Amino acid sequence: MTDTWAGIIFLGTLILALALVHKPLGDYMARVLTSKRHLAVERGVYKAGGIDSEADQTWGSYLRAVLAFSGVSVVFLYIFLRVQQHFWPPYAVPQMSHSQAFNTAASFVTNTNWQSYSGENALGYVVQMAGLAVQNFVSAAVGIAVAIALVRGFTRNRTDRLGNFWVDLTRICLRILLPISIVFAIIFVGSGMIQNFHHYATIHTITGGTQTLPGGPFASQEVIKELGTNGGGPFNANSAHPWENPTVWTNWLEIFLLLCISFSLPRTFGKLVGDKRQGRAIVAVMASLAILSVALMLIVQTMHHGTVPTAVGASTEGTEQRFGVPDSAVFATGTTLTSTGAVNSFHDSYTSLGGAMTLLNMMLGEVAPGGTGSGLYGILILAVLTVFVAGLMVGRTPEYLGKKLGGREVKFASLYLLTTPALVLVGTAVAMALPGERASMLNSGPHGLSEVLYAFTSAANNNGSAFAGISVNTVFFNTVLGIVMLLGRFLPIVFVLALAGSLARQKPVPASDGTLPTHRLLFVGMLTGVTLIVVALTYFPALALGPLAEGLH
Repeated sequence: MTDTWAGIIFLGTLILALALVHKPLGDYMARVLTSKRHLAVERGVYKAGGIDSEADQTWGSYLRAVLAFSGVSVVFLYIFLRVQQHFWPPYAVPQMSHSQAFNTAASFVTNTNWQSYSGENALGYVVQMAGLAVQNFVSAAVGIAVAIALVRGFTRNRTDRLGNFWVDLTRICLRILLPISIVFAIIFVGSGMIQNFHHYATIHTITGGTQTLPGGPFASQEVIKELGTNGGGPFNANSAHPWENPTVWTNWLEIFLLLCISFSLPRTFGKLVGDKRQGRAIVAVMASLAILSVALMLIVQTMHHGTVPTAVGASTEGTEQRFGVPDSAVFATGTTLTSTGAVNSFHDSYTSLGGAMTLLNMMLGEVAPGGTGSGLYGILILAVLTVFVAGLMVGRTPEYLGKKLGGREVKFASLYLLTTPALVLVGTAVAMALPGERASMLNSGPHGLSEVLYAFTSAANNNGSAFAGISVNTVFFNTVLGIVMLLGRFLPIVFVLALAGSLARQKPVPASDGTLPTHRLLFVGMLTGVTLIVVALTYFPALALGPLAEGLH
């Protein structure tokens, strides 16, 4: 009972903090992204990069900038991982294989942070700092930039311009992500997270054995790992490791960080479109889905039937005792509802229905609230589809925020929604059909299928968490999952920016008696229903064969 009340207080204060930060952070991001003034450091970046900060890009130019920047990032990080053995100790570690280096480069550039390696053994400090941590910042900034470009598509009229990607990227990194990261890095160092450049130390244990412990500049990386919904940790145990997450209150802060930007961006959206009610409607949908998910996760994890779980009050296998079941369940829900993928407990050891909830959270498209930026543009795509369906019901051309949604716009939205499920289901089917890849599964039956399904769901949705009972450090899984991450990130971005360009070229349509009000409770309910129905129709057969079959066994 004490743990239950502690969990309620933990969750309640978290919800309160997110509600309190929603307005000021959302308004601040709106000011940053609409400011006409360039800071001195930003002007230096533009000059060094040969960037015309006053240029306004078409959606095609904006897209090419996103793809070019991300492509160069993949190549750079791949090379970095292939030459890391040449750095000086303690920064030199063995060279990564071709397939694993490709997988890791694709993972961090796409904001997935899937890790088929043990961080403390496979990576040195230089790669952690100058390679992975840098991508934690810029990949998160890319997501926010794309979301803002889509919002500009709604707010601009009779133009083919969506802004300047390079200006958006620079401002998001320097004015939003970096200041918050500096403040919380200081807090995290004070909490006991390590921040040093010490050599690996060999210590003697009380049993007479020895253990090698790394140091590392990791408190600073821990902040952007959560704030940017990245999730890749420097240690294999991720946020269950005491040097990444030492106390219950740092656990609370990590969950707050991974949620705060995504839950505040709807406020930014409302400010930019000139109607705060639109932002409140979007955040209401996000919050409703998130609260429902948390409630279900807490129920299945704390009230799981069985002799041992019932005796101890919960299903505790794979759960760090410092945090307990309720706090771990909240963390698991937050990290899979966003594209974070960080873990403070072992999802593979969750109850079958608890594991199903982590899968379902990702299958929602991670829109409750989703990743930094990707959550906002994902739910706006669903809003477009919802308005289109409503328009069909009343027999008129649908409109959203003063823009008509014709065949072109709906095609882009539909392609967006079909991309991720196709990658997940086709990838899972191929892996399960190959005998050699089935051999890498440590479990058979429904749970084995769930592990493969989880891997492809995590990769396609750019989450990065895993059911770890599968050997993914193989040429097949490194290569295929890397490709799935890239396609799952950049194909949707293509459709989002194409939709933004199509909307920006339109002239505004005045509201009429037949226009669906998209700021009222009816629209909130419709959007929530469409989100759940799309997921149910798409993924239910796969879920029925995996975690649901295991849960009913």
